[in-house]
Amino acid sequence: MCGRIYIKSTLGDLLRNFSFAATERVEGLANQFPRYNGAPSLFYPLVIRDVIRDPDVFGPTFVSARWGLIPAWIREQKPGRPPPVNARCEGISANGMFKKAYASRRCLIPIDGFFEWRDIFGTGKNKQPYAIAMKSGEPFALAGIWEKWRNPETGEDIRTFCVITCSPNEMMATIHDRMPVILNRDDYERWLSPESDPFDLMKPFPAELMTMWPIDRKVGSPRNDTADILDPLEPAE
Repeated sequence: MCGRIYIKSTLGDLLRNFSFAATERVEGLANQFPRYNGAPSLFYPLVIRDVIRDPDVFGPTFVSARWGLIPAWIREQKPGRPPPVNARCEGISANGMFKKAYASRRCLIPIDGFFEWRDIFGTGKNKQPYAIAMKSGEPFALAGIWEKWRNPETGEDIRTFCVITCSPNEMMATIHDRMPVILNRDDYERWLSPESDPFDLMKPFPAELMTMWPIDRKVGSPRNDTADILDPLEPAE
């Protein structure tokens, strides 16, 4: 799964790295980045193309969205049941929760890296966190889907999203059995296109282009949101 990400870039730097997308819709997020320990339920910048539901969007555009997908047909959120933050690529085109968004509302989720936990002894009680990024140090994009949900209490339209996951590459398989779908830049246009099922894009990203390192367990609390979250853990003596 993918339940925590980091964006060490400023919002302006992130937008410049994805300069093919218009940026006028995310100005309200400027004071929220860098974010070194990004959790679900917070708002993030996405790149979408939504000419059907949003005729003002003629090309790729940055928008703000909350992590945790709520389909438009959901009438109300049930207490104690948080919205899904991940969607498995296997069967996504037939899953009632995700299929409509996958067919017509796919998005790019620009980040600098993400976190995953290795279950050291297989007990679920002693997990070592890792930071994962590109070897180049450049920002990259996860594959996602999004929805627009109307809060019945306030009448507010809220855009939400989740991250698509796939089987792990050789590097990720050493710590976990899933990884987020990472898209090649050459595939951004196709992922955002009207094509209904670009299934072949949802595959493990080449391990040789990625890197990971163990970090301190303080990343487990989203309240710890400082740059030293990413410091490599000193090897045990």
